[in-house]
Amino acid sequence: MITVSIVMITYNHQDYIKQAIEGVLMQDTNFNIELIISNDCSTDGTSDCVKNIKNTHPKGHLITYFDQKKNMGMMSNFIFALKQCQGSYVAICDGDDYWTDPLKLQKQVGFLEKNTNVNICFHRAQILSNNTLKSHDILKPFIKKPFNYIELLKQNNFIVTASVMFRKPKNFKFPNWFNQIPFGDMGLYKLVAQDSQIQCLDEIMCVYRVHSDGVYSGLNVLKARRNYLNFYQKIYIHLNSEEQKVVKTKIEEKYREISKLKFKKSKYRRILYYAYLRVINLFK
Repeated sequence: MITVSIVMITYNHQDYIKQAIEGVLMQDTNFNIELIISNDCSTDGTSDCVKNIKNTHPKGHLITYFDQKKNMGMMSNFIFALKQCQGSYVAICDGDDYWTDPLKLQKQVGFLEKNTNVNICFHRAQILSNNTLKSHDILKPFIKKPFNYIELLKQNNFIVTASVMFRKPKNFKFPNWFNQIPFGDMGLYKLVAQDSQIQCLDEIMCVYRVHSDGVYSGLNVLKARRNYLNFYQKIYIHLNSEEQKVVKTKIEEKYREISKLKFKKSKYRRILYYAYLRVINLFK
């Protein structure tokens, strides 16, 4: 019986995937785990690296490897991997991030077993950028106290994906809107948090890698703002009334930010573009 399924999606991570996999296989647990790796048709040596570890590592049998023959896109690949999970709990580690604590899974399962009011457990992390490690800051009110999904909307999501473990819902299904949003993590947290809480463990147990090949770290500022706007618009009708109030404010903020970035020097054009954004989005 599998207690924890670890989802690892990867694309062109030949320089990082070995460290990611080894961080999972080093886990010391008193329960069974499985590692689901879904490679989205990488064009580099990622697949060879995964196969070599699976065939030679003493714990290689824990890996279930899917080498996709066509590029599915990040969200479709993420959903595919999540659907393969057999465990009662699911943890996430993308192919360019890695775990640093061999007791990470044991600690998180222990916490969720004792705290049945919490559906999502995460922990603090370090950020690796330009060969330099620094702590990922989390606002103090959220470090040890449980909170609800609405706080992630207010604070623009402060959870590092590689730190997450969640309680898998009994009927774990993905609605159509989930595949349409640009941020799979925020959509996932909405699906699995349900009416329960989210809580942080005040320990650093993983590293999030920032590099030019990363899907989101490589985005320019304007495109990043548009992605946020798209996310808020897509998820809005699936939120409760209090969450919708927060997202309405966020949408207005993104209208203003996009207008300012689009026309930095012309105030007149900026105002017109802001009005244009408002109008076209009324008819979506």
